[in-house]
Parts: sequence; C-alpha cells; structure tokens
Amino acid sequence: MNGLLFIDDEEGIRRSIIRALGQESYEVFTAGDGNSGLDILKKHVARISTVISDFRMPGIDGLQTLMAVYKLNPEITRIILTGYASVETAIEATNQGIDGFLTKPFDNMELRAKIHDISVRKYLRQFVPESVFQEMNSSAGILKPRYHEVSILFSDIRGFTRMSRDIPPEMLAHYLNDYFFTPMGEIAHTYHGTVDKHIGDSMMVVYGVPVSRKDDPTKAIRSAVAMQAKAREINEGLSQKNGFRLRLGIGISTGKVFSGVLGSVRKKEFTSIGMAVNIAARLQGLAREGEVLITEDTLTRLPDKINTHPLAPVLVKGVDKPIRIYRVQSK
Repeated sequence: MNGLLFIDDEEGIRRSIIRALGQESYEVFTAGDGNSGLDILKKHVARISTVISDFRMPGIDGLQTLMAVYKLNPEITRIILTGYASVETAIEATNQGIDGFLTKPFDNMELRAKIHDISVRKYLRQFVPESVFQEMNSSAGILKPRYHEVSILFSDIRGFTRMSRDIPPEMLAHYLNDYFFTPMGEIAHTYHGTVDKHIGDSMMVVYGVPVSRKDDPTKAIRSAVAMQAKAREINEGLSQKNGFRLRLGIGISTGKVFSGVLGSVRKKEFTSIGMAVNIAARLQGLAREGEVLITEDTLTRLPDKINTHPLAPVLVKGVDKPIRIYRVQSK
C-alpha cells in the first residue's frame, strides 16, 4: 500500500507531480477533479496510502474531497494543496483534520520531503490517542497529571490462545487489527472513549480523559453493548473454516484514577492507573462470551435505570470487602 493519488484540475501540475515523484517508490494515480479522484480511490483503496488534492477545483473542492476520502479510509494521509495560500485556508484545513498543507508553486525536492514528513507524522500520531493528541495541541504539548473520576472498559477475546495456535501469524494480525482493534476502537471513539492501550488480545478504554463528561459511565456501557453487537455481526460474516471467532467478555468499573504521562526518557505514554483499572480488568476476566459486567459504582452513576442482573460479589486484590457486580441484560 504505497500508492499516491494526486487531484488537480490543471494538467500541467499533474504532469509535474508525476515527474517530481518519478524516482520515488510511489505508485502515482492522478485525477482532474474531486469526483474522479474519489472514483479512482474506490477502485484502488487498498493500494493508496496518500491523497493530495488541490483546494480550488470545479465541482467539489479539495476539503470536501479529502473529507470524503476519510470516510472511505481514515488511515489515508490527506494533504491539501493550493496556490491561494492564506491563514484562513490553513485554519479550515486543520479544523477538518487534514494531515498536511502544501502551497504552489513547489520545488520538487521540497515536495518529496514534505510528503514524507507529513506521512511519517500521520503514522506516528497513530501511537497516540486522537483525543490526547488534540489536548496536547491545545495545551502547548503539556498534559498535566490529574486525579479524577473515570469509567474504565476492558474488552478481551475469549479462547484467543487456543485459536491462535491454529492460525498463521499474518492472518492472526489481520484478524486482530481488522476485526477487533479497528471496529471496537471506532465504537469507543464514537462514544468519546480514549483507547489507552492494546494488551495482547484485549483493549483498555477510558471514558473521562483527557476531557471529563457527566455521562461517561453511560457512554462506557453504550460502547460495551455496541461492541458486543458488532462482534455478533462480525461472526456472522466470518468463514467457519478459519477457526477465528470474536467472542468478547467486557468489564466496566468507575472510580478515581491517576492520569498522566508515565515512562522513561526513551519511551513514554499517557495512561491511567488506579483501583478502577484493576477492577475493570478483573471483571473482564470474569465475563463470559457476550457478557458485559459492571460495578455498583458504575450502576449508581447512571441517570436512567438499565436492565441488569445482580451477581455474587467478588473479591479484588487490594479491596478489603467483596464488591457488588451486575450483568447488563441484552434487550
């Protein structure tokens, strides 16, 4: 996947791009307008990693084109190009989440370097949750440590170790990325959850960082229910022959945690630690396939009554008394 799609209504500019990138490893596609470019992308979406679009074009403009590109594949690097450089254009492009901004006329060597730089920055941003990245942008790159209340969700694949013995590594990575981490991460994002980390075949999502909301517990539960529904949908489409099934167990806990940047001088991460994290991980371990287990602290913070079934209290390391837990009932 090293294709580059260049969209510009000027044929001379398109030829210049082909010459400028002729010695690079890109497979270059060109189009004269936004709609034509989107048609090309639909046909070759698995081969194109970068789209550069002129800002002013007949029909849909560059920003509209790149927004449509995002809907087709959010992992594609999107760059806006314009000969009418202005602060307003740059601000608008940034607000739309465009990855980079180039201006005409351009020097070929400078163009190649900027495309590479923007693509690398796009890739590196994937190692930082989007909500954390945005908070760093708005706070001069500094995230102050906090002690606050959040809701923690842990989701894990049941029977993964057994399944992994019979699946080639390449196929296993494909299943985890495309059928678990990506769709469940998108659900978490929809409900303003921050994916804290991936741990083997499980993921930890925090609701309440870097921005706290009153309905964080509700959003955590809605995410969990949506994840289980998505898992059932995915399983219906998977072949019975490959042996992979998305059998999820999910645990949710609410409470005070510490959130901040932790790590060494060579490796740091923004994460949350505390008893609520430990309890959510414990509930995830207890949950059976298709179950969502929550703590009483989560239940009591919900504005509306949800359908739950009380289970026997459980002991958690570090907590003196057994904690009450509940199973979220499916509709």
